[in-house]
Amino acid sequence: MTLTVILLVAFSIVLDVIGQLCFKLGLDRLPELEGGFRLGAFWGQVFNAPLLWCGIGAYVIEFFVWLEALSRAPLSLLFPAAALAYCGVVLAGKLFLGETVSRRRWMGTLVITAGVMLVCVGHA
Repeated sequence: MTLTVILLVAFSIVLDVIGQLCFKLGLDRLPELEGGFRLGAFWGQVFNAPLLWCGIGAYVIEFFVWLEALSRAPLSLLFPAAALAYCGVVLAGKLFLGETVSRRRWMGTLVITAGVMLVCVGHA
């Protein structure tokens, strides 16, 4: 993998993690609806939630970054590397949201990281 591809994939992963954090924080900050779930009121809240729009913006930028990465490297290399976004989301959930992460989840995260390393080293 070239340095440019590594930076593109890393940027894509960061944008994915930022998008997920924005979605979670944005939804958690929505006020509860009285009288149960009402789809129309929910969508009204969603359209007025700045953090949700930031998450959407991060995903739009990520889409174009990902296309650029795809134009430079094989999908069979990039897609496994993009799995590091799962690891980033687990870490961000712990650090920024104060989520409890079980030992089993940390182990799974390490297995994903090791798998990505195996795939990427094989393409070096």
